[in-house]
Amino acid sequence: MSKRAAITGIGCVSPLGYGLSETVAALRTGRDGIRAVDLFSTAAFRAKTAGLLPPGLDERAAAVTPDAVKWPRSARMLILAVHEALAARPDFVPDTVIAATTSGGMDFGEMFYRNWPATMNSRHARSFVRRYVPHQPALDVLGHFGFHPPVRVVSNACASGTNALGLGARLVRTGRAQRVLVVGFDAMAEMVFAGFDALQASTPEMCRPFDRGRSGLALGEAAAAFLIEADASEPLAILTGYGCANDNFHLTKPEPGGAGPRLSMQRALGDAGRSAAEIDYINAHGTGTPFNDASEAAAIREVCPNAPVSSTKGLTGHALGAAGAIEAVFCILAMREGFLPPNINLRDPEPGLNLVANQAREVRPQTVLSNSFGFGGSNATIVLEAA
Repeated sequence: MSKRAAITGIGCVSPLGYGLSETVAALRTGRDGIRAVDLFSTAAFRAKTAGLLPPGLDERAAAVTPDAVKWPRSARMLILAVHEALAARPDFVPDTVIAATTSGGMDFGEMFYRNWPATMNSRHARSFVRRYVPHQPALDVLGHFGFHPPVRVVSNACASGTNALGLGARLVRTGRAQRVLVVGFDAMAEMVFAGFDALQASTPEMCRPFDRGRSGLALGEAAAAFLIEADASEPLAILTGYGCANDNFHLTKPEPGGAGPRLSMQRALGDAGRSAAEIDYINAHGTGTPFNDASEAAAIREVCPNAPVSSTKGLTGHALGAAGAIEAVFCILAMREGFLPPNINLRDPEPGLNLVANQAREVRPQTVLSNSFGFGGSNATIVLEAA
């Protein structure tokens, strides 16, 4: 018999703040967390802004463990999210960990090359290189809590966080694990910022998902953590459905008709045993790029034409491998607190969508759908239900 994938603890840090209470307040008021980049110079780039964590990361991470000063920025973010999630279930010990990321500890790799050849010849060279690998931030954090389970890394572009949640839930539902820790993390890195700027995917103005005048995405950074348990009592939410699909169309451009997103959403609904009419809210991928939003809008209009929709990336920027993870946290908070997060910066909305335009709606959704779509045609969708 299939087991229930119960989410019993969550934690989150993002441009909206540190922890769940700050996150709820920012989502309700539609507070924009995108600001001028101050981690490196943007003089050579078209884009100048990103969704960055508020000041205080280093101090907060050091308060959990003094070892954090030696860790990449992504690990310092992640330990706060895991610490908050475990506060709800202090006896939780994971059987396995699934970590979603695209850049891992890239800030350490950047430091290594900025200071070449001094770092290469120093006694710290090995530490720089070791902490660059994608799984190291998760290992740093797990070691602090005394956890030593197997770690699986999902690095499937911007669908990583949602894929990790779907895979974690599948392990629990099929009985292959009793307790799974799913984490998503990506910190701002100059190399990533430069890459998206070179692709002209980043906007030099404000990020406006699902606005017909949209001009591109704003990058972001975030970390989130989820405790998923089999048939646990009094969970925060249940992950009932997961679907994924691939466009097989283009390395960076989505299939215009939304074939991949449509199939991903349909598979998640089928896995959850839910109809489109039962979806109370969709947290869209909605990056604010012309092609992505048009493709996703086409899929939503076909699969769930009446469901309220918003993209929260206008608030946070696009956190890449962590995007699906923090947006799943937003969905759970929406169900528990009774509101739909707003899609801000709308002036000329994409037609045919029931957009939560510019202001939150005071509605208590019971069943929500969260989309994440990435480069290479990677598409993933989950269905979350109120406990």
